[in-house]
Amino acid sequence: MRSGQGARVARKLATLGYTLPSLIGYARHVRAVLVCMVVLAAACDRGAAKGDPSGSGSGTASNDDSEREQARFDAERRPDKVIEALGIKPGSRVADIGAGSGLLTVHLARAVAPNGKVVATDVDGAVLTLLEQRLKAANLANVVERRVVAADTPGLEPATYDAILLAEVDHYFTDAPAWLKAAGTALKPGGRIVISNRIYHQQQSMANAKKAGLVLLTQSTPVPTHFIAVFTVGESKK
Repeated sequence: MRSGQGARVARKLATLGYTLPSLIGYARHVRAVLVCMVVLAAACDRGAAKGDPSGSGSGTASNDDSEREQARFDAERRPDKVIEALGIKPGSRVADIGAGSGLLTVHLARAVAPNGKVVATDVDGAVLTLLEQRLKAANLANVVERRVVAADTPGLEPATYDAILLAEVDHYFTDAPAWLKAAGTALKPGGRIVISNRIYHQQQSMANAKKAGLVLLTQSTPVPTHFIAVFTVGESKK
């Protein structure tokens, strides 16, 4: 800007109440604010790139929550006792009915790996997606087949399974005896159906199993809140 023009601009600004020093100070203030914003943005980007757990929906935070949920479940439910009741081992084929997000399924998968198979069923395909995530985190996804089924049919192949687990699910069936009887046809010879549920469902569960023609092998209460009952298919009467 030429000197004459600069002088005229300065006089005009003065009439508006601005002085050159005040404008310079304001410009420096704006520049400082902009620099701070750039620095903060860069820091946020670095945190996201590193998987900062403080970020919303971060993988690390989600994994921590899942691990805490699994640890709490294992302490309260004693899944080792369920595995024992199922009598499964590497190479076994087992169905997990109403598997949900897979808190028990992951234990079944470990028990039958590496050459066994778990068929995890549920009426809700979305919850089976959560199950898949849990299994992938445990490197067990290849051991489990996820299967969406109708509410009142087992959806299992005949004479295929060493064991069928119903954990906190049999009380939802509209006709539990009919469901259990149909499930019995999916067992291999000598296979077993294991029902684990809350204590207050025990009497009804036992009555339904009897109506279905199942034979009780053992029952136990490994934790105060839940029972485990092991059944086999009774011989058909001629």
